[in-house]
Amino acid sequence: MTEENKQNEELQSQDAIESNSIATEEPKEKPKSSGSGALGWVVSAALLVILILVATLSYAGDDKGENVASVNGVAITEKQLYDALLLIKGGGQNGQQKMSEVTLDDLINVELMNQELQKQGLVVAEADIDKELDALKKAYGLDDEKLKQTLAQSGMTVADLRPDLEKQAKLRKLLSSKATVTDKDIQDYYDQNKESFSTPEQVRASHILVKTKEEADAILKQLKDGADFATIAKEKSLDTGTKDAGGDLNYFGKGQMDPAFEKAAFELKVGETSQPVQSAYGFHIIKVTDHKQAASPTFEEKKEDIKNILMMSKINELAQPFIEELKSKAKIENSLVKEDKQEGAAATEEPAASTPKEEATTTTN
Repeated sequence: MTEENKQNEELQSQDAIESNSIATEEPKEKPKSSGSGALGWVVSAALLVILILVATLSYAGDDKGENVASVNGVAITEKQLYDALLLIKGGGQNGQQKMSEVTLDDLINVELMNQELQKQGLVVAEADIDKELDALKKAYGLDDEKLKQTLAQSGMTVADLRPDLEKQAKLRKLLSSKATVTDKDIQDYYDQNKESFSTPEQVRASHILVKTKEEADAILKQLKDGADFATIAKEKSLDTGTKDAGGDLNYFGKGQMDPAFEKAAFELKVGETSQPVQSAYGFHIIKVTDHKQAASPTFEEKKEDIKNILMMSKINELAQPFIEELKSKAKIENSLVKEDKQEGAAATEEPAASTPKEEATTTTN
Protein backbone atom coordinates (compact mmCIF):
# COMPACT_ATOMS: atom_id res chain seq x y z
CA MET A 1 0.00 0.00 0.00
CA THR A 2 1.10 3.51 -0.67
CA GLU A 3 1.27 6.45 1.74
CA GLU A 4 -2.04 8.28 2.04
CA ASN A 5 -2.54 11.90 1.39
CA LYS A 6 -2.59 13.76 4.71
CA GLN A 7 -5.75 15.68 3.91
CA ASN A 8 -7.62 12.42 3.33
CA GLU A 9 -6.62 11.09 6.77
CA GLU A 10 -8.75 13.66 8.60
CA LEU A 11 -12.04 12.15 7.51
CA GLN A 12 -10.87 8.61 6.87
CA SER A 13 -12.79 6.37 9.27
CA GLN A 14 -11.01 3.92 11.60
CA ASP A 15 -11.27 0.19 10.87
CA ALA A 16 -9.29 -1.09 13.85
CA ILE A 17 -11.32 -3.33 16.15
CA GLU A 18 -11.40 -2.61 19.86
CA SER A 19 -10.65 -4.87 22.80
CA ASN A 20 -10.63 -8.47 21.54
CA SER A 21 -9.74 -7.34 18.04
CA ILE A 22 -8.56 -9.85 15.48
CA ALA A 23 -6.50 -7.14 13.80
CA THR A 24 -2.81 -7.71 14.38
CA GLU A 25 -2.49 -3.96 14.98
CA GLU A 26 -4.15 -0.85 13.69
CA PRO A 27 -2.81 -0.51 10.14
CA LYS A 28 -0.37 2.30 9.62
CA GLU A 29 -1.86 2.66 6.17
CA LYS A 30 -5.47 2.13 5.26
CA PRO A 31 -6.98 1.18 1.91
CA LYS A 32 -7.29 4.18 -0.35
CA SER A 33 -10.61 5.86 -0.77
CA SER A 34 -11.82 6.78 -4.20
CA GLY A 35 -10.55 10.32 -3.85
CA SER A 36 -8.04 12.34 -1.90
CA GLY A 37 -5.62 15.17 -2.41
CA ALA A 38 -7.03 18.66 -2.65
CA LEU A 39 -10.34 17.74 -1.03
CA GLY A 40 -9.88 19.57 2.22
CA TRP A 41 -13.14 21.48 1.84
CA VAL A 42 -15.13 19.61 4.44
CA VAL A 43 -12.48 20.02 7.09
CA SER A 44 -10.79 23.17 5.87
CA ALA A 45 -9.54 24.94 8.97
CA ALA A 46 -11.33 28.23 8.38
CA LEU A 47 -14.49 26.86 6.85
CA LEU A 48 -15.06 24.05 9.32
CA VAL A 49 -15.43 26.50 12.18
CA ILE A 50 -17.76 28.66 10.11
CA LEU A 51 -19.88 25.72 9.02
CA ILE A 52 -20.16 24.17 12.48
CA LEU A 53 -21.19 27.46 14.05
CA VAL A 54 -23.87 28.22 11.49
CA ALA A 55 -26.58 26.32 13.37
CA THR A 56 -26.39 28.76 16.27
CA LEU A 57 -27.63 31.60 14.08
CA SER A 58 -31.11 30.10 14.16
CA TYR A 59 -31.62 31.90 17.47
CA ALA A 60 -31.62 35.35 15.83
CA GLY A 61 -34.68 37.36 16.73
CA ASP A 62 -35.46 35.47 19.97
CA ASP A 63 -34.98 36.81 23.49
CA LYS A 64 -31.52 35.46 24.19
CA GLY A 65 -29.98 38.04 26.50
CA GLU A 66 -27.64 40.93 25.76
CA ASN A 67 -26.28 41.52 22.28
CA VAL A 68 -22.54 40.94 21.95
CA ALA A 69 -22.27 42.09 18.33
CA SER A 70 -24.25 43.25 15.34
CA VAL A 71 -23.72 42.98 11.59
CA ASN A 72 -25.50 45.60 9.51
CA GLY A 73 -28.07 45.89 12.29
CA VAL A 74 -28.56 42.14 12.77
CA ALA A 75 -27.81 41.19 16.38
CA ILE A 76 -25.64 38.34 17.62
CA THR A 77 -26.63 37.51 21.20
CA GLU A 78 -24.87 36.18 24.28
CA LYS A 79 -26.89 32.97 23.89
CA GLN A 80 -25.62 32.45 20.36
CA LEU A 81 -22.05 32.98 21.51
CA TYR A 82 -22.51 30.65 24.48
CA ASP A 83 -23.97 27.89 22.31
CA ALA A 84 -21.16 28.29 19.80
CA LEU A 85 -18.55 28.01 22.56
CA LEU A 86 -20.15 24.76 23.74
CA LEU A 87 -19.27 23.24 20.37
CA ILE A 88 -15.58 23.99 20.84
CA LYS A 89 -13.38 21.79 23.00
CA GLY A 90 -10.23 22.81 24.82
CA GLY A 91 -8.78 26.23 25.53
CA GLY A 92 -8.77 26.14 29.34
CA GLN A 93 -9.61 29.08 31.58
CA ASN A 94 -6.58 31.10 30.51
CA GLY A 95 -7.71 31.00 26.91
CA GLN A 96 -11.42 31.64 27.45
CA GLN A 97 -11.35 35.35 26.59
CA LYS A 98 -9.37 34.75 23.41
CA MET A 99 -11.59 31.81 22.48
CA SER A 100 -14.69 33.97 22.95
CA GLU A 101 -13.25 36.67 20.69
CA VAL A 102 -12.31 34.18 17.97
CA THR A 103 -15.68 32.44 18.19
CA LEU A 104 -17.61 35.70 18.02
CA ASP A 105 -15.56 36.72 15.00
CA ASP A 106 -16.55 33.45 13.35
CA LEU A 107 -20.21 34.13 14.10
CA ILE A 108 -19.83 37.55 12.52
CA ASN A 109 -18.32 35.91 9.44
CA VAL A 110 -21.25 33.52 9.19
CA GLU A 111 -23.78 36.36 9.44
CA LEU A 112 -21.93 38.27 6.73
CA MET A 113 -22.09 35.25 4.48
CA ASN A 114 -25.78 34.71 5.19
CA GLN A 115 -26.59 38.32 4.33
CA GLU A 116 -24.68 38.11 1.05
CA LEU A 117 -26.52 34.93 0.12
CA GLN A 118 -29.82 36.65 0.80
CA LYS A 119 -28.73 39.74 -1.13
CA GLN A 120 -27.94 37.66 -4.21
CA GLY A 121 -31.19 35.71 -3.91
CA LEU A 122 -29.48 32.36 -3.71
CA VAL A 123 -31.69 29.46 -2.73
CA VAL A 124 -30.42 25.97 -2.04
CA ALA A 125 -32.87 23.09 -2.48
CA GLU A 126 -32.73 19.75 -0.67
CA ALA A 127 -31.41 18.23 -3.90
CA ASP A 128 -28.39 20.56 -3.74
CA ILE A 129 -27.64 19.44 -0.19
CA ASP A 130 -27.96 15.80 -1.25
CA LYS A 131 -25.40 16.45 -3.99
CA GLU A 132 -22.96 17.83 -1.43
CA LEU A 133 -23.49 14.75 0.73
CA ASP A 134 -22.97 12.43 -2.24
CA ALA A 135 -19.80 14.30 -3.21
CA LEU A 136 -18.45 13.98 0.32
CA LYS A 137 -19.11 10.22 0.46
CA LYS A 138 -17.68 9.63 -2.99
CA ALA A 139 -14.56 11.67 -2.33
CA TYR A 140 -13.73 9.70 0.80
CA GLY A 141 -14.95 6.30 -0.35
CA LEU A 142 -17.65 6.18 2.34
CA ASP A 143 -20.91 4.32 2.17
CA ASP A 144 -23.83 5.39 4.36
CA GLU A 145 -22.81 3.16 7.27
CA LYS A 146 -19.17 4.21 7.18
CA LEU A 147 -20.17 7.89 7.13
CA LYS A 148 -22.35 7.35 10.20
CA GLN A 149 -19.45 5.70 12.03
CA THR A 150 -17.08 8.51 11.09
CA LEU A 151 -19.47 11.22 12.27
CA ALA A 152 -20.24 9.30 15.47
CA GLN A 153 -16.57 9.62 16.46
CA SER A 154 -17.21 13.38 16.74
CA GLY A 155 -20.61 12.95 18.37
CA MET A 156 -22.43 13.92 15.17
CA THR A 157 -25.10 12.41 12.93
CA VAL A 158 -25.86 12.85 9.23
CA ALA A 159 -28.73 15.15 10.26
CA ASP A 160 -26.23 17.32 12.16
CA LEU A 161 -24.14 17.54 9.00
CA ARG A 162 -26.90 18.80 6.72
CA PRO A 163 -26.81 22.46 7.87
CA ASP A 164 -23.08 22.43 7.15
CA LEU A 165 -23.66 20.92 3.73
CA GLU A 166 -26.33 23.52 3.04
CA LYS A 167 -23.81 26.28 3.72
CA GLN A 168 -21.26 24.48 1.57
CA ALA A 169 -23.77 24.42 -1.28
CA LYS A 170 -24.45 28.15 -0.85
CA LEU A 171 -20.75 28.90 -0.71
CA ARG A 172 -20.36 26.99 -3.95
CA LYS A 173 -23.04 29.17 -5.55
CA LEU A 174 -21.46 32.36 -4.23
CA LEU A 175 -17.96 31.66 -5.48
CA SER A 176 -18.13 29.03 -8.23
CA SER A 177 -18.23 31.73 -10.92
CA LYS A 178 -14.85 32.97 -9.66
CA ALA A 179 -13.28 29.51 -9.45
CA THR A 180 -12.32 27.95 -12.77
CA VAL A 181 -11.05 24.44 -13.38
CA THR A 182 -9.64 23.51 -16.79
CA ASP A 183 -9.42 20.10 -18.45
CA LYS A 184 -5.65 20.35 -18.07
CA ASP A 185 -6.04 20.90 -14.31
CA ILE A 186 -8.14 17.75 -14.10
CA GLN A 187 -5.73 15.67 -16.21
CA ASP A 188 -2.72 16.87 -14.21
CA TYR A 189 -4.41 16.02 -10.93
CA TYR A 190 -5.32 12.54 -12.20
CA ASP A 191 -1.77 11.87 -13.38
CA GLN A 192 -0.25 13.07 -10.10
CA ASN A 193 -2.69 11.13 -7.90
CA LYS A 194 -3.43 8.07 -10.01
CA GLU A 195 -2.01 5.71 -7.42
CA SER A 196 -4.20 7.14 -4.66
CA PHE A 197 -7.34 6.41 -6.69
CA SER A 198 -6.50 2.72 -6.82
CA THR A 199 -8.06 0.39 -4.27
CA PRO A 200 -6.57 -2.96 -3.21
CA GLU A 201 -8.47 -6.23 -3.11
CA GLN A 202 -10.81 -6.12 -0.12
CA VAL A 203 -13.36 -8.30 1.59
CA ARG A 204 -16.18 -7.35 3.89
CA ALA A 205 -16.76 -9.89 6.61
CA SER A 206 -18.56 -10.45 9.87
CA HIS A 207 -17.30 -12.69 12.64
CA ILE A 208 -18.27 -14.29 15.93
CA LEU A 209 -15.42 -14.59 18.43
CA VAL A 210 -15.57 -17.14 21.25
CA LYS A 211 -13.03 -18.57 23.67
CA THR A 212 -13.07 -22.29 22.85
CA LYS A 213 -13.41 -24.51 19.80
CA GLU A 214 -16.30 -26.30 21.45
CA GLU A 215 -18.24 -23.03 21.61
CA ALA A 216 -17.36 -22.30 17.98
CA ASP A 217 -18.52 -25.76 16.87
CA ALA A 218 -21.81 -25.31 18.70
CA ILE A 219 -22.40 -21.94 17.04
CA LEU A 220 -21.54 -23.35 13.62
CA LYS A 221 -24.18 -26.05 14.14
CA GLN A 222 -26.74 -23.38 15.05
CA LEU A 223 -25.93 -21.49 11.86
CA LYS A 224 -26.28 -24.63 9.76
CA ASP A 225 -29.67 -25.18 11.37
CA GLY A 226 -30.79 -21.75 10.18
CA ALA A 227 -29.87 -19.38 13.03
CA ASP A 228 -29.19 -15.74 12.13
CA PHE A 229 -25.48 -14.86 12.09
CA ALA A 230 -25.89 -11.26 13.27
CA THR A 231 -28.20 -12.25 16.12
CA ILE A 232 -25.74 -14.82 17.47
CA ALA A 233 -22.86 -12.34 17.12
CA LYS A 234 -24.76 -9.82 19.26
CA GLU A 235 -25.50 -12.46 21.88
CA LYS A 236 -22.26 -14.43 22.08
CA SER A 237 -19.32 -12.70 20.38
CA LEU A 238 -16.48 -11.59 22.66
CA ASP A 239 -15.44 -8.83 20.25
CA THR A 240 -16.95 -5.79 21.95
CA GLY A 241 -15.95 -3.59 19.03
CA THR A 242 -18.16 -5.39 16.50
CA LYS A 243 -20.78 -7.48 18.31
CA ASP A 244 -23.39 -4.70 18.43
CA ALA A 245 -23.10 -4.42 14.63
CA GLY A 246 -23.73 -8.14 14.23
CA GLY A 247 -20.00 -8.85 13.99
CA ASP A 248 -19.51 -6.63 10.93
CA LEU A 249 -15.84 -5.74 10.36
CA ASN A 250 -16.54 -3.66 7.25
CA TYR A 251 -14.00 -3.81 4.41
CA PHE A 252 -10.36 -4.72 4.99
CA GLY A 253 -7.41 -5.53 2.78
CA LYS A 254 -4.57 -7.97 3.09
CA GLY A 255 -2.06 -7.34 5.85
CA GLN A 256 -4.58 -5.82 8.25
CA MET A 257 -5.86 -8.86 10.10
CA ASP A 258 -4.48 -11.87 11.93
CA PRO A 259 -2.85 -14.08 9.23
CA ALA A 260 -5.06 -17.12 9.88
CA PHE A 261 -8.19 -14.97 9.94
CA GLU A 262 -7.16 -13.16 6.75
CA LYS A 263 -6.41 -16.39 4.88
CA ALA A 264 -9.80 -17.84 5.72
CA ALA A 265 -11.69 -14.65 4.87
CA PHE A 266 -10.07 -14.17 1.46
CA GLU A 267 -10.65 -17.82 0.52
CA LEU A 268 -14.39 -17.73 1.25
CA LYS A 269 -16.93 -16.88 -1.42
CA VAL A 270 -19.53 -14.18 -0.76
CA GLY A 271 -22.22 -15.63 1.50
CA GLU A 272 -20.09 -18.52 2.74
CA THR A 273 -19.34 -19.21 6.41
CA SER A 274 -16.02 -20.61 7.61
CA GLN A 275 -15.15 -23.48 9.88
CA PRO A 276 -13.78 -22.35 13.28
CA VAL A 277 -10.58 -20.35 12.76
CA GLN A 278 -8.10 -20.03 15.62
CA SER A 279 -6.20 -16.82 16.29
CA ALA A 280 -4.40 -15.33 19.28
CA TYR A 281 -7.79 -14.05 20.49
CA GLY A 282 -9.78 -17.26 20.39
CA PHE A 283 -11.89 -19.00 17.77
CA HIS A 284 -13.78 -17.23 14.99
CA ILE A 285 -16.70 -18.09 12.77
CA ILE A 286 -16.33 -15.87 9.70
CA LYS A 287 -18.94 -14.91 7.12
CA VAL A 288 -17.94 -12.97 3.99
CA THR A 289 -20.60 -10.53 2.81
CA ASP A 290 -18.76 -8.83 -0.07
CA HIS A 291 -15.53 -9.12 -2.05
CA LYS A 292 -13.99 -6.32 -4.12
CA GLN A 293 -11.18 -6.92 -6.57
CA ALA A 294 -8.31 -4.45 -6.85
CA ALA A 295 -9.32 -1.57 -9.10
CA SER A 296 -7.70 1.41 -10.82
CA PRO A 297 -10.34 3.85 -12.12
CA THR A 298 -9.81 5.39 -15.54
CA PHE A 299 -9.54 9.12 -16.15
CA GLU A 300 -13.10 9.25 -17.49
CA GLU A 301 -14.41 7.46 -14.41
CA LYS A 302 -12.75 9.97 -12.09
CA LYS A 303 -13.09 13.14 -14.18
CA GLU A 304 -16.21 14.55 -12.49
CA ASP A 305 -14.96 13.66 -9.01
CA ILE A 306 -11.65 15.40 -9.65
CA LYS A 307 -13.39 18.45 -11.08
CA ASN A 308 -15.43 18.72 -7.88
CA ILE A 309 -12.32 18.29 -5.72
CA LEU A 310 -10.44 21.04 -7.55
CA MET A 311 -13.46 23.34 -7.68
CA MET A 312 -14.03 23.16 -3.93
CA SER A 313 -10.31 23.56 -3.27
CA LYS A 314 -10.30 26.80 -5.26
CA ILE A 315 -13.51 28.00 -3.62
CA ASN A 316 -11.90 27.43 -0.23
CA GLU A 317 -8.92 29.53 -1.27
CA LEU A 318 -11.29 32.34 -2.22
CA ALA A 319 -13.52 32.06 0.85
CA GLN A 320 -11.46 33.95 3.43
CA PRO A 321 -10.56 36.91 1.17
CA PHE A 322 -14.22 37.01 0.13
CA ILE A 323 -15.36 37.24 3.75
CA GLU A 324 -12.76 39.91 4.49
CA GLU A 325 -14.13 41.94 1.59
CA LEU A 326 -17.65 41.62 2.99
CA LYS A 327 -16.33 42.77 6.37
CA SER A 328 -14.75 45.87 4.89
CA LYS A 329 -18.12 46.97 3.48
CA ALA A 330 -20.24 46.10 6.50
CA LYS A 331 -21.18 47.99 9.65
CA ILE A 332 -19.99 45.74 12.45
CA GLU A 333 -20.17 46.32 16.20
CA ASN A 334 -18.24 43.93 18.44
CA SER A 335 -18.53 44.40 22.21
CA LEU A 336 -15.71 41.97 23.00
CA VAL A 337 -13.26 43.97 20.93
CA LYS A 338 -14.36 47.15 22.75
CA GLU A 339 -13.86 45.47 26.14
CA ASP A 340 -10.44 44.27 25.05
CA LYS A 341 -9.42 47.79 24.02
CA GLN A 342 -10.68 49.27 27.29
CA GLU A 343 -8.79 46.70 29.36
CA GLY A 344 -5.68 47.32 27.29
CA ALA A 345 -5.94 51.07 27.86
CA ALA A 346 -6.35 50.57 31.62
CA ALA A 347 -3.34 48.28 31.73
CA THR A 348 -1.27 50.90 29.89
CA GLU A 349 -2.27 53.66 32.31
CA GLU A 350 -1.41 51.71 35.49
CA PRO A 351 2.38 51.55 35.05
CA ALA A 352 2.41 55.26 34.16
CA ALA A 353 0.65 56.11 37.44
CA SER A 354 3.17 54.11 39.50
CA THR A 355 6.23 55.72 37.95
CA PRO A 356 6.40 58.75 40.35
CA LYS A 357 6.22 56.39 43.35
CA GLU A 358 9.08 54.35 41.99
CA GLU A 359 11.10 57.52 41.44
CA ALA A 360 10.33 58.72 44.98
CA THR A 361 11.46 55.42 46.43
CA THR A 362 14.67 55.58 44.48
CA THR A 363 15.33 59.13 45.71
CA THR A 364 14.70 58.18 49.34
CA ASN A 365 17.16 55.35 49.19
